[in-house]
Amino acid sequence: MQKVKLLVVDDASFIRDLIKKAVRSRFPHFVLEEAVNGRRAQSLLQKNIYDLVLCDWEMPELSGLELIQWIRKEFPDRKTPFIMVTSRGDREHVLQAIEAGVSDYIGKPFSNDQLISKIVKVLSKRVSADRIKGQGRQAEMTDSTASSSLEALTGKPKSAGATGGATHQSSVSVLTGGSSQTGSSASSNGGKGAKYKGQVIVRVHDKTMPCAIETITLKEIKVIARKADGIPQLFEQAVIDFEQGEQDSDIARINGCIYLLQSLDKKMEAEGYKIGILFVDDDPQKFEYLSKIIASGTGQKYY
Repeated sequence: MQKVKLLVVDDASFIRDLIKKAVRSRFPHFVLEEAVNGRRAQSLLQKNIYDLVLCDWEMPELSGLELIQWIRKEFPDRKTPFIMVTSRGDREHVLQAIEAGVSDYIGKPFSNDQLISKIVKVLSKRVSADRIKGQGRQAEMTDSTASSSLEALTGKPKSAGATGGATHQSSVSVLTGGSSQTGSSASSNGGKGAKYKGQVIVRVHDKTMPCAIETITLKEIKVIARKADGIPQLFEQAVIDFEQGEQDSDIARINGCIYLLQSLDKKMEAEGYKIGILFVDDDPQKFEYLSKIIASGTGQKYY
């Protein structure tokens, strides 16, 4: 029996590894190949036929949107299933993706169950159940399965309580994150990173947390969060939303990995705690944006 073959495209090795690990844990018989950007993916797609492509939107050289447009034009008869993996879920971007021919999309950050559910849903339309199941465990379709692209556009609400002013909204608005305010003052921190009085939104797959920025460098950010807004897990995938303008959708999104969780007080009842997040993107545009907000101490629209 021919094995199911997937192509994972993302400029961040951390995200590629997360996807590969999640897929292999459920489907060890799947064949997984990867590309560090859209150009490399083009080369692989010219030589191979894949059962599914999972692709990041924002990448240097060639974006995910440009890649799907090229695939649909270059190989119109293949109809290769394509899942866009993106931290941008506003209506305009979703419409662009649908018009370009994506099969579905999943927002960063995501859980393993959400990712597997999306993969099974898309593959099931073109690949037999026997090929999907193989010798591995059959994926369980749980209630956590996200809405399809068209359902998300209709604004199906995702029920959850609001905490700290941040509300879990519809499928589309959850992906865009809550609004935040960024301060304009900065001070020196002994070369360890610039200090701020601004805010960001930190999103993990099941939480949206308004946070105050403590320090930020080109490699990492440390923020102060409230226990009442939830506590993420170490080594969990996260997206940091920096507000750039007056519009709620005008947000720069940086992908990261949580490496530090630290209490601000020895007392168990301490309300605040510190989160350390390593940036995982390998995108020159995002590095340039981070450089400028570090220099200026603001989240102005540079990216």
